[in-house]
Amino acid sequence: MKNLKTLVVLSLATLMILSFKNADKVNVWMIGDSTMANKQPDKAPETGWGMVMNEFVKTNVTVHNHALNGRSSKSFLDEGRWTAIYDSIQPGDYVIIQFGHNDEKPAEKLHTDPSTTYKQLLKKYIDESRAKGANPIICSSIVRRHFDGKDGLKDTHGAYITAAREIALETGTPYVDMEAKTRMLVTSLGSEKSKSLYLFCKPGEYSNRKDGVQDSTHLNRSGALQVAGLFVKEVKKQKLALKGLLK
Repeated sequence: MKNLKTLVVLSLATLMILSFKNADKVNVWMIGDSTMANKQPDKAPETGWGMVMNEFVKTNVTVHNHALNGRSSKSFLDEGRWTAIYDSIQPGDYVIIQFGHNDEKPAEKLHTDPSTTYKQLLKKYIDESRAKGANPIICSSIVRRHFDGKDGLKDTHGAYITAAREIALETGTPYVDMEAKTRMLVTSLGSEKSKSLYLFCKPGEYSNRKDGVQDSTHLNRSGALQVAGLFVKEVKKQKLALKGLLK
C-alpha cells in the first residue's frame, strides 16, 4: 500500500511538472503573403521575414509561419488555410496578420476592396483569434522598392495601409506599421544600396538563378532579418505583450 501511495504521489508530481512546462509554451502564428512566407531552397536567396522570426524569440516560443506566396486575405481564407490554424490556436498564443500585396490584384479569387471586404476579412481574423483566447497583431504590408526618381518611394499600397490601420484602431488591436518602417529603411539606403535588402543577384551567382534576378518586392535573407528586426523593435517600443517572448 505504501508503495502504491508513493507511486500515486510521484505520478501527480510528474503531471504537475509537465503541466507547468506546457503552460510556458507559447505559439506565434503568422499569416500573410510571399513577403512573409517560408521559401524552398530552390528559391534562394529569397527569404520571407516570417521565415527568420524564430531567430528573434525565446526558447519556449514556437513560430508557425503559415504565410504563403500569392495569397490575399480572401484567398487564404477561401482555401481553408485559416481553418487549419484556427483549430490549432491555444489560449495565450499570438497571431500576426499581414495581407495587402495580393489583395490589390484584380483577379477575382484575390481582390478585396480596402474599405469593405479587406477590412471585414481582417476583422474576421482578429475576432476569431480572440475567440480562441489568442492575441492578434495587425501589420501593414512592407514597402516595395519602387523609387519615384526623386529619392523617394512610390505609394504602391494606397488605401490598404489606411484600412489596416483603421481596422486595428476600430477593434483595439495592436498595429505595427511595417510599410512606414520599411519605407524609412529603404529610403535611408537609397536606390542602389537598398538592393541589398531585396532579391537582386547577378546571372550565375546562384545555380538556380542562372539569368539573375531583379525583384523589388521580395527580400533576401539580409533584408528579411532587418525587416523582422524592425517588427521586433516596434513591438518592444509599443510595449506589446508579445515583447516578453522576444530576445
